[in-house]
Amino acid sequence: MKNNSLTKKLIKRYMLTVIGFIALVFIIFIIGAAVCSLKIWYPDDPDYIILKSIKTHKWLIGGFLCFITWFIVTISFLVKWTRYINEILNASKKLTTQAEQPIVLSEDLKSIQDELNAVRENAVHNSMLAKEAEQRKNDLIVYLAHDLKTPLTSVIGYLTLLEDEPDIPKKTREKYTSIALNKAERLEDLINEFFDITRFNLTNIELDIEKVNLSRMLEQICSEFLPILSEHKLSWNLDIAPDINLMCDPDKLSRVFDNLIRNAVNYSYPDTEITCVLTKQDKDIHILFKNHGKTISPEKLSRVFEQFFRLDSSRASSTGGAGLGLAIAKEIVELHGGQINAASENESISFEVVFRNDL
Repeated sequence: MKNNSLTKKLIKRYMLTVIGFIALVFIIFIIGAAVCSLKIWYPDDPDYIILKSIKTHKWLIGGFLCFITWFIVTISFLVKWTRYINEILNASKKLTTQAEQPIVLSEDLKSIQDELNAVRENAVHNSMLAKEAEQRKNDLIVYLAHDLKTPLTSVIGYLTLLEDEPDIPKKTREKYTSIALNKAERLEDLINEFFDITRFNLTNIELDIEKVNLSRMLEQICSEFLPILSEHKLSWNLDIAPDINLMCDPDKLSRVFDNLIRNAVNYSYPDTEITCVLTKQDKDIHILFKNHGKTISPEKLSRVFEQFFRLDSSRASSTGGAGLGLAIAKEIVELHGGQINAASENESISFEVVFRNDL
């Protein structure tokens, strides 16, 4: 539509210019004839012969002047249109060679300029997404190698000791076996996490939506974590409003709460409380998990939902998995049309999940 409008605009300008110049030539021709008629001419006057010849062939001369005018105007417009075409061609080349630079065309081509810049911005955006996807793939390989190597090395090391030292004491053997088993389980957890993030990223997730009593779900999940909290010298502070229902996929949503609670456990000071609050405000359902731990800097806080991001730069196994739990939680919450936010100040860390409730 914009290109058609531009074409009509240029054709209209061309036609008006041609008509205008032809009219101007015609007016000059008429004025010249009128001025000449005011003078008394004599047959022996040299100009008289010329003017008489012009008068005799006035229509032919007028037509010739109109043709010359049309020709000059047409050539000038063709030159301008050729320049416009060259501008557009050069701008099109920039889309592939200099996509970062904005395209600037003549004023008459502003609509095309806007369209080309929109294409350029879209191309730049897609290029950035492609680079980010490639970087994530590379990160996956690097982190997979790093996170799997540590427990695998331990398993191999302890099993080698058991094989090389068949006469070691029973308690030592049991200790080594237990450590190897724990490392193997750690290895299994990491592999499951990598499979999970791949599944959430590469497939179209279908939610099995049903009406769920969110209050009971949270109470049950919190209860299941009591042994883990006790092991870390932590306790619950629950404020769960009763009988709050939500249309959701209970299996996937329980994964969200599981990840958030594990995160709170891993980054809590000993002998502190983890708070879980469930409230309904107007048509919104709010779930808050809050724990007491080292304040997270704003820079790190802005990245907590990124895949493979870990608060501990050393990627120590003592503080969680591969850095995928919160990324998975965010993915699931957004699939439900909800939002998840993180905040940290004064040695406290909180995650709030908000769902729109239409029940």
